Amino acid sequence: MMRDVTMTACRAVIFDLDGTLLNTLADLSASVNRALTAHGFPTHPMDAYRFFVGEGARKLVERALPTDVARNPAAVDRLLHAFQADYADRWRDTTAPYPGIPELLDALAARKIPLAVLSNKPDRFTQLCVRAFFPYGRFTHVCGQRPDQPPKPDPAGALAIAAAWRLAPREILYVGDSGTDMQTAHAAGMFAAGAAWGFRPVTELQDTGAQVVLNHPAAALALICPSPTN
Repeated sequence: MMRDVTMTACRAVIFDLDGTLLNTLADLSASVNRALTAHGFPTHPMDAYRFFVGEGARKLVERALPTDVARNPAAVDRLLHAFQADYADRWRDTTAPYPGIPELLDALAARKIPLAVLSNKPDRFTQLCVRAFFPYGRFTHVCGQRPDQPPKPDPAGALAIAAAWRLAPREILYVGDSGTDMQTAHAAGMFAAGAAWGFRPVTELQDTGAQVVLNHPAAALALICPSPTN
């Protein structure tokens, strides 16, 4: 059941990265497919990767490999290394912000709303992507997957950002495109907003607890306080 969004007045926003701020699907899928081909494994159509990404690079590789091979940690390690080496050279071939995202970030910055990125993408690539596509210092925190922090849906990363902002979790809008993101928002006690333009279907967002599904980035502004008329 959706919460009455008219009662929502969030004071800060945490965004997922892949599938929420940036459309990275073509570059991710191409790099994994090149790694698979180099190791003699079958590849997958790009749309299959919509359901492979979202829980970190290792899980992405495990899902792309044949089931029996994915049970072998050494084989996963080899493909993970090959994928990351390829992606390091090709991560921005086609990647771009989703339509409406730059305008949303501009509008939030104009309202002086604190913004952060929390991703299960390896931190190295998270930092590269944010610096390349959002170079104006919009985000107070940019956090990818790293050894000292458990990946989403564990709420530790989101709660650390809330603590740094000195805000209660209930004051924070969490925007993401997957069930993992909705679970993270709920675990952290934040308002869960699903990005309908992302990788996963709207039904997944609804089934995992989206309190509202945003059909366009600009729709997030209705959930933010203060409004321009305040």
